[in-house]
Amino acid sequence: MTSTDLFVSYKAEDRARLKPLVDALEAEGFSVWWDVHIGGGANWREDIQDHLNAAKCVIVAWTKRSVAREGNFVRDEATRAQRRGTYLPVRLDAVEPPLGFGEVQALSLIGWKGDAADPRFQSVVTAARNVIAGKTYAPGRHGWEQPRLSRRVIIGGGMGAVAAVAAGGWWWLRPTPPNANRIAVLPFADLSGSHDQSYFAEGIAEELRSALSRVGLQVIGRASSEAVSTLETKAAAAKLGVGNVLTGSVRRSAQTVRISAQLVGGADGIEHWTQSYDRAPGDEIKIQTDIALNVAQALSVALGHAGRAALTLGGSADSSAQDLLLQARKLISQADGPEAMRSALALIDQAIAKDSNYADAYVEKANLLVQLAARYGFSNTDVPQEWADADAAAKRAVVLAPELGSAYSALAELQIGRLDFADGLTNLNRALSLAPNNAEVLAIGARELPWLSDANEGLRLADQAIALDPLNGPTYQWRAYALIVLRRFGDAIAAGRKVLEVAPKQLTAHAQIGNSLLALNQLDQAADEFKQMPIDHPLRMAGEAMIAARQGKIDQVDQMVDHMRSLVGPARFQYGQVYTQTGNLDRAFAEFDKAAVARTPGMIYLRSDPLIEPIRRDPRYFALLKQLNFPAALRP
Repeated sequence: MTSTDLFVSYKAEDRARLKPLVDALEAEGFSVWWDVHIGGGANWREDIQDHLNAAKCVIVAWTKRSVAREGNFVRDEATRAQRRGTYLPVRLDAVEPPLGFGEVQALSLIGWKGDAADPRFQSVVTAARNVIAGKTYAPGRHGWEQPRLSRRVIIGGGMGAVAAVAAGGWWWLRPTPPNANRIAVLPFADLSGSHDQSYFAEGIAEELRSALSRVGLQVIGRASSEAVSTLETKAAAAKLGVGNVLTGSVRRSAQTVRISAQLVGGADGIEHWTQSYDRAPGDEIKIQTDIALNVAQALSVALGHAGRAALTLGGSADSSAQDLLLQARKLISQADGPEAMRSALALIDQAIAKDSNYADAYVEKANLLVQLAARYGFSNTDVPQEWADADAAAKRAVVLAPELGSAYSALAELQIGRLDFADGLTNLNRALSLAPNNAEVLAIGARELPWLSDANEGLRLADQAIALDPLNGPTYQWRAYALIVLRRFGDAIAAGRKVLEVAPKQLTAHAQIGNSLLALNQLDQAADEFKQMPIDHPLRMAGEAMIAARQGKIDQVDQMVDHMRSLVGPARFQYGQVYTQTGNLDRAFAEFDKAAVARTPGMIYLRSDPLIEPIRRDPRYFALLKQLNFPAALRP
């Protein structure tokens, strides 16, 4: 018999878990024998014994199954390997090798799923070469120790169908940490050969966040999850204040889709559930649903029929439609102008063409059209049609998925943007009741309610959004807005500083700080803040014009407003805001009237903006509030 380099000893029920290891070892150039090579009709006991005795190195996989009573066959093979000096132990679970096998430290492969570059796997390769060469294997100090899992190890991609931890067992007997229902879904790693599947890897993670939030878990938002993606698992969990972390990897080709996912305890770094899926293209949605279901069950979330339905609420059964939507979302996140946004819109329309009942795609379409109309309205003649299309898309999403909170929040943002305050407030409250754990929906409520309903409620929602997305700068901005409405200008300035600490590129925070300083009549400090923004930013131009107005430089104010009008359009709330500072209330009301007729979104600030106090005693102000149909409770 020709001897092989490696013989792999393991419990038969762990076969799928060993396949990534065997594949990786063969890729390193080792010849490997394991019992899948036993042919039909062979005398299997003799066949195993012959290969065991001929192998130059015997890798023994210690797992929960192989160290249990039914693992006698593995222990027998390990004993024979010890006698021959070919024994090389590895651990796939956090277990101690059986009595008599602890003198040689087992190399840990806990959480490893096939990444050949991972240092743990390379340690196995080095040790195996040493054993084959007849050298003494001494990987470190003897004795078993608790493994330390790293983010790098966890995201290694699986290469076979792996089912690891069943319900029950030691983890379920441990005390439940106070943040056990808080979970972070970190971005999945793209392990595809061409590394062109990042949009899919990130998109799958976001789909899982949405699904898990709908079944009652407190799920950390995307921005914060991505911000800690390079940290060790326990460090990431501590920074986000979560009890558990879900992470994983994807590999996609034209022939195969492989998705691995692991649920890891935030406090101890121990893997509580893991699964790898090796499927044909088209099964991506089934895989993500199964992952969400298993994670929810692992965290003791009781899922009845309604809970299971919530996991797929708003989604599609067509994986190709979802793939188009994920591509669009990636493009939106990187968009730096209207052309990129229109390219994303084309992808969304393709997704809807594939599945006309895809509620999430309609929500994305509505949100994108609102952004196009709001950001580029001055240079865009298609604005009326974009508003109409956005309205149709949002309403279609509500019809398709009447329990989908994000559908109502999309409709609410559209309506509020068009100054339809009553309907917008109704739909926003509906969104908040349906999606109380959705960081994005909470942030929308925090942004809009201070102007439409109750600033204290807006502040509460901002704090909830921050708790779910603590490293996302805009969530602190909405907190600053609520504080400005409450005339707590010092606290608003502190909130603006926090925005810049968390997200230094969120330059609009300087405008919030500058406006707060203006309200305190600290003009020099306000000017310094506005100078931190691009010179042609509308909020900087408005802020500097208000400073000039406070300083009595009326001619300069007119020039500044005319320049601003040439860049960002003829009708804006900020023009009336500027002229209020000059004391020319006739001019201020003329500008507000233009903005009201044009239905500019900024008119939402009319009721609560502290920088227009001088007009509040004028009868024309009350008439304007009535004309815009502000909720009665908000009228003075």
